[in-house]
Amino acid sequence: MSNPIDSNSELFTLDIGGMTCASCVGRVEKALDKVPGIEAATVNLATEQARIRLKAGSGTRIEEVIAQVQKTGYEAKLSQPHGPQIISSSKQFWGSDGLGRVLLGFALSAPLFVPMFLMPFGIHWALSPKWQLLLATPVQFFLGWRFYRAGFKSLMSGVGNMDLLVALGTSAAYGLSLYLMWNSPHASHELYFEGSAVIICMVLLGKWLEARAKQQTSEAIRALQKLWPEHAKVLDSQITISETSALDQYRDLPLEQVFPKDRVLVLPGERIPVDGLILLGKSHVDESLLTGESEAVKKQVGDLLIGGSLNGEGVLVIEAQAVGVESVLSKIISLVEDAQTQKAPIQKLVDQVSAIFVPTVILIALITGLVNWFYLDSASIAILRAVSVLVIACPCALGLATPAAIMAGTGVAARFGILIKDPQVLEQAHRLNIVAFDKTGTLTLGKPRMLTLTPFEAGMNPDEILASAAGLQLGSEHPLAKALLDAAKDRAITPITPASSKAIAGIGIEGSPSSGTWANQKLCLQSVASLEASSHIAAILEKVQPCFEAGQTVSVLMRVDPSPLPLAVFGFGDELKVSAKAAISTLHKFNIRAVMLSGDNQAAASRVGKLLGVDKVFAQILPGDKAQIIRDLQETKTDGRRHWVAMVGDGVNDAPALAAADVGMAMSTGTDVAMQAAGITLMRGDPELVADAIDISKKTWNKIRQNLFWAFAFNTTGIPLAALGFLSPMLAGSAMALSSFCVLSNALLLKRWRPSKI
Repeated sequence: MSNPIDSNSELFTLDIGGMTCASCVGRVEKALDKVPGIEAATVNLATEQARIRLKAGSGTRIEEVIAQVQKTGYEAKLSQPHGPQIISSSKQFWGSDGLGRVLLGFALSAPLFVPMFLMPFGIHWALSPKWQLLLATPVQFFLGWRFYRAGFKSLMSGVGNMDLLVALGTSAAYGLSLYLMWNSPHASHELYFEGSAVIICMVLLGKWLEARAKQQTSEAIRALQKLWPEHAKVLDSQITISETSALDQYRDLPLEQVFPKDRVLVLPGERIPVDGLILLGKSHVDESLLTGESEAVKKQVGDLLIGGSLNGEGVLVIEAQAVGVESVLSKIISLVEDAQTQKAPIQKLVDQVSAIFVPTVILIALITGLVNWFYLDSASIAILRAVSVLVIACPCALGLATPAAIMAGTGVAARFGILIKDPQVLEQAHRLNIVAFDKTGTLTLGKPRMLTLTPFEAGMNPDEILASAAGLQLGSEHPLAKALLDAAKDRAITPITPASSKAIAGIGIEGSPSSGTWANQKLCLQSVASLEASSHIAAILEKVQPCFEAGQTVSVLMRVDPSPLPLAVFGFGDELKVSAKAAISTLHKFNIRAVMLSGDNQAAASRVGKLLGVDKVFAQILPGDKAQIIRDLQETKTDGRRHWVAMVGDGVNDAPALAAADVGMAMSTGTDVAMQAAGITLMRGDPELVADAIDISKKTWNKIRQNLFWAFAFNTTGIPLAALGFLSPMLAGSAMALSSFCVLSNALLLKRWRPSKI
């Protein structure tokens, strides 16, 4: 007996076996809806998986969910996280969707349908009825048994599927042949065994082609999974790490036995097994499959490494920081898997159609048979046309249209460092007409330097001012804080540790130096915008004007207590990213406006905006105001239509704006909070990826629409043709297989997509 799954884990993924079409998806979802503890569930035909969220404290175990799915006739088991199932080549070959069954089916069917191709040449030859029966029977009941089994189970549950249509259609053709054979034992040319056999073979061929195409659409996941090495060289904990250390005392441990703080040896040419910090050595590291960055990145002591990247020429010792599911690679795989498993909103239409599709087709086939029998007075022709209707209408392509495009699009995007977390993004991105950029860390490097320090009074000591201001920033991760601390370090000035300090949202940081001229006085390092109500604002504006004209970001050091007094002005400069201007230009080519959000003063922000060519600059805004600006941009109408807005950011203070935008894009160089709030994560801090993300999203959305068009077109044109006798059962089976193949092939064209720089 298996151990029960911990019900405290609310999100599960099940591997579902036996699904063949959109109707199967609906049937599994209906079964899941009957389980009381399930809060939400979605089933994906292309990945053959179900994502299930259980209500907290419901007491429902995952075994109960699996049992419910199995009752409906489908296989179900808990999916292994990021662990592709290893299947032997022989099992793949002879499996239900294997090539072996296809080849065996055509080998048995060839003597049945080859005579049809000889007739135009005046060769009228056919096997005797007994031989036709002998060859057709194993195809019908051995190779075709899967359709009977699955079709019967779907019938018992009250929901028809593709297998039911195939079973009904081929059984009708096979049964008609038996009847004619009984009445006319020697009339070999009047039998239709070849029709039932070829239909089954064509459906099996279609399923094999689908299986191959599905594998190709999920190549991105498998490529990422292969980046994990199986073992890691963990150094003995007693070894002192230095340039002269002997690094030959290590244990080759399986990856699951590596823990944070372990020190791992990575030799030249090896995959880096864990996320970690370099303790010793330098090298160039290839992160292309993780970030899309084509060139190797130089790494040295103190730099972070991503597990799965490829070490270059150097020997490295790293301290493990994140392993297993906490690693960047694991989170990337989870994001891509989530995106590929979820449904795009347009899929709801497909689900609604699929729910009534099979019963409708059976009704149409019945009407076709009766009408043809009445007008043509031929039972055999009526049955064959009804069979053609049943076969051509199989909704395989309909079920694969959306998920196949999503899998291909999100997969190729992940290869180039664009992680699409939510399929809804694909539906929103093609409408975008405004992109809002946070300035610092998104359009700029996010590493400002202190350029000027101007005391308000001539007698003030600049070094003591810097020591006091830098002391307030001790422990802060803000870019301007780091700039102050770096400036103090460069000047060999020791920051004065504050007796107390606290950050004030949207204003700055406040604290009391423990020593010096302003010991135990309350100082505040803050923005100019936050000082508008100060009685010293005129003097402050006069002092900061040269910094504004130079396009610098300005902070003012104020004494707050015992009495307000400006002490000094700090001017900071941040270098623009090399690709920032090109990114804005590319968006303009897509007819998308670019706006910039900045906490800088208007002069400094406008100067940066002009250099980049953005359409509008919002300056001197507080972090909490960004989300409101996004909403204002959305509500501003052009030609009576609202705007669709994307937000690009990288910081904690960008998270509300990312969530408010129609499409949020977070730079992975930023914070986890920003990445969680965004629908798209850009694995490189390259602004040009913004246009690329929009481009692949649009192309994926277009493929979804094209696939749905072709899927509906095959059925809506094929059913009337079959009903009127223009499609034989064999041609109907071929057309049905072709429809699935066309949809999947069209989706796979997305794999040719490349970012603009490549």
